[in-house]
Amino acid sequence: MHPLLIFFLTCVAALIASSLVFHALARLGKAGNAICDACAKGYLLDLVVFYFTHGAWIAAVIVAWRHPAYGKSTGDWLIVAAYLAAAIAAQALTLVLWSWIHEAMNPGIRKGPRIVSTLNRRVGWFRNHAAVWWTALAVPLFTMIRLGEILLYPPLHWLVRLPKYNVNEWINISRHKFSGLVGYDLIWCLYCDWMTGVWSLGSEMLRNVESFWCPIKYTSPEKCEKCCIDFPDINGGWVDARGNIADVAALLEKQYPGPGGENGWFGHPSRVQLTIGKTDK
Repeated sequence: MHPLLIFFLTCVAALIASSLVFHALARLGKAGNAICDACAKGYLLDLVVFYFTHGAWIAAVIVAWRHPAYGKSTGDWLIVAAYLAAAIAAQALTLVLWSWIHEAMNPGIRKGPRIVSTLNRRVGWFRNHAAVWWTALAVPLFTMIRLGEILLYPPLHWLVRLPKYNVNEWINISRHKFSGLVGYDLIWCLYCDWMTGVWSLGSEMLRNVESFWCPIKYTSPEKCEKCCIDFPDINGGWVDARGNIADVAALLEKQYPGPGGENGWFGHPSRVQLTIGKTDK
């Protein structure tokens, strides 16, 4: 059997077996459910997601490097590309197989009202499936964002006291507990579940960065209007674009009085708590 085919089948078997581990854990009572719940949030979820989304890619590069022909010609990149393609194909096939099996195990739900069948009727089967698979291309982007949250933001907490966050409150998945999600509906809803948490935490961190270093409204009213949803301080304290640098310095003096506490964005919960505490006194 060709080594590339062996690698492909091995990846499919490993991914299917790994998913079955979680299905088995969910049926082992409190202990199993506790493990599943732990793996559904925070840094353990990061590891699980990274394994299923990028583990096969890493394996592909390692196997390609160890290929007998690697390093003996100018076509080394073709060897790596071939194994990466096999890894991605294995991931896609695994997702399809798992969805079919999961749907077959839940025939009552599969035949009832579903997200996938409803949207297939609304926009067409091909368009719906092509579009949802196209969104999978964003996985590396969200992985990079998550790595930035893990590696780049913490030093800002240590250096300038930007707020620290409990990642479990943002990085978690729970839609697998929603009744009626099976197969494609479940796997894509879990993807969105993870993706939304990663993006929201990144936005929250950026609110601190923007208000701390650059609390100046944009000259474009349209940009201010569109960005104020994600950056409420635009209309909640930033200096008007027609102001001057002295206004910015005065605002920083007001919002960040000195040592002690956290330097969160102007609407950060820690500021609300401090305000309530002062009012109560």
